[in-house]
Amino acid sequence: MLKTWKEFWKEEDGMGTVEIILIIVVLISLVMIFKEQLTKLVESIFEKIVKQANKI
Repeated sequence: MLKTWKEFWKEEDGMGTVEIILIIVVLISLVMIFKEQLTKLVESIFEKIVKQANKI
């Protein structure tokens, strides 16, 4: 199986600039669309971390 992965990586030429730019655009778009939800999620996670840290 390891040999198969090595062959796969050798066969691929790598990503071009266009693919990288498209991936970045998609990620930025997703962040913009779900900004509120992501902010709430991160805030709730940090609140839980702080509460758990205070118990220690």
